[in-house]
Amino acid sequence: MNDTIGMIGLGNAGSALANALSGKRPLVGYDADPKRRDAVDGLDLEWLGSEDAVAERAGTVLLSLPKPEISRDVVAKIAAVENRPESVVETSTITPKTAQELAAVCAAAGIGFVDAAIAGGVQSMAEGQVTFLVGGAKEDFERAKPALDLLASRIHFLGPVGAGSGAKVVNNGVMHAMMVVLIEAGAMATKLGIPLATMAEILGRPDGVMRPLEHRFTDRMLNGDFDGGMSVSNARKDSTLALQTAQDFGVPLFATLAAHTPYEIAEQQGQGELDYASLARLWETWCDVDFTKS
Repeated sequence: MNDTIGMIGLGNAGSALANALSGKRPLVGYDADPKRRDAVDGLDLEWLGSEDAVAERAGTVLLSLPKPEISRDVVAKIAAVENRPESVVETSTITPKTAQELAAVCAAAGIGFVDAAIAGGVQSMAEGQVTFLVGGAKEDFERAKPALDLLASRIHFLGPVGAGSGAKVVNNGVMHAMMVVLIEAGAMATKLGIPLATMAEILGRPDGVMRPLEHRFTDRMLNGDFDGGMSVSNARKDSTLALQTAQDFGVPLFATLAAHTPYEIAEQQGQGELDYASLARLWETWCDVDFTKS
């Protein structure tokens, strides 16, 4: 078995991963930008002249690339070489559909493929302490795992190809939407004369921003338990007051305004007395899913 690891893409993330791998296994790498060679100059890494050369030399190839279309191009090149790697590990941020497309190209060439999305920053990557969110066939995961183990403090094997990148896309979507909500809250608090440090302390309490995740998402939504608790009607009323206050003080709301609409729909559909986690029923109907069976 070829224990050489190849890195294609040595930008900030790729060079951090290379740093964690340096000295642990034979390591080869390439980046389309020749200036990136300086970023890995001090590492135990052999710089090669092309993606093809990396694919020819490595048993496992890790991709860390900036755009899905670049991943498609690189995987096509890997699949076309004569001496192919055993495994391709896609760590770039891509959609689940793209991951499935890449996996199909690899499968046709007899190469194992996993999408191993990274949860963690550049510092944790360089220290080999990331969390991997992995999707792929079980045998492909087992083939890639020795390389992943060199980089990770935790690995979540989530299921079929696309599950890893999907988990990251969902996570990032939540974080980015929450950032907009927090900025809107900060603007309202500032207009009201509330110190932002105090507002952050209020939101950070155990019954603050973590409460919807730890109680309503985990305890109620996943169990279908919507009896008692804060009702949809009361939550709708509070949401209305927030919108009115923002209008009174001239604060534009985007995410908070959009989030109000499901409360109106749920109350109109007779869910007013249920806990407001019961908004989940709207998405169960719209998407034909059952959160209690996930």
